[in-house]
Amino acid sequence: MYEVAIIGGGPAGLQAALTLGRMHRRAVLLDSGRYRNAPVRHMQNLVGFDGRDPAELREAARRDLAAYDSVETLAGEVVRVDGALGAFTLTLADGGRIDTARVILATGVADTLPEIPGLAALFGTAAAHCPFCHGHEFAGTRVGLIGMGAHATRMAAMLRPIAAELVVLAHGEPVDPEVGDQLSRLGATIRAERIASVAPAGDGALVTFEDGSTLDVGGILTATAWRQAAPFAEQLGVAIGPAGAIEVDALGRTSVPGVAAAGDAAVGPGLPGPMHAVGLSIAAGLTAAAATVQDLVSEELGA
Repeated sequence: MYEVAIIGGGPAGLQAALTLGRMHRRAVLLDSGRYRNAPVRHMQNLVGFDGRDPAELREAARRDLAAYDSVETLAGEVVRVDGALGAFTLTLADGGRIDTARVILATGVADTLPEIPGLAALFGTAAAHCPFCHGHEFAGTRVGLIGMGAHATRMAAMLRPIAAELVVLAHGEPVDPEVGDQLSRLGATIRAERIASVAPAGDGALVTFEDGSTLDVGGILTATAWRQAAPFAEQLGVAIGPAGAIEVDALGRTSVPGVAAAGDAAVGPGLPGPMHAVGLSIAAGLTAAAATVQDLVSEELGA
């Protein structure tokens, strides 16, 4: 019987495990081996790891965890979570079972890209979704924006100090005239044609339109649709916000006693949606684990 089971071996889950280990709490980390940033060659905007392979962070974290005897790390996929505070059961894909008093969900989200041939193959290199994580790598080049809708102006404004040129790739979707005016004032242009494909071209990409014309870009920022990467929030009945993220309080607690959540899958109070960044996931994992320790202490004291 573990005190805490952490589901998810990304930054949030690894940090939660480290925090619990340092407090000598009996914890298990379940790692499915699937990570949202797996396509990314270089992890950015994380102090000490800027520009390094995200696998290096995971490997370093696992080395850190090995020093703490109270934490066990298991490679395996959880398929179901049942139970309530003090008596949760995790069912594994191989038929195994883990019993735990508390659960931290650090399962992240999964991205769905616009259905443009070639875009998925470029995602994580010449195509990305976050200007904070990848915008700098496109500095001084022509940058294409796909699928931003009304948010294209905000994205263009953020990228204006970085990019040499900004082109909104409308992909056949109408652009609101007011949005068009704002983009024009920002110095961005609009290509209305539908995109036939995108392909690698040097360090950037070649966009080919359905009319046969092409456009070279140094990088592409694209909107993604994301969803919960695992069904456990639904299985446990935790509250989900309008954006699709698990609702947590300032300490990472969900609406279900004994269940916390951290990382990309969760959103704290006062935010319209989760802020997807490795550094924030690490902070959320630490917070959720620390709050879980405080809750365990309160139980032990009868408070």
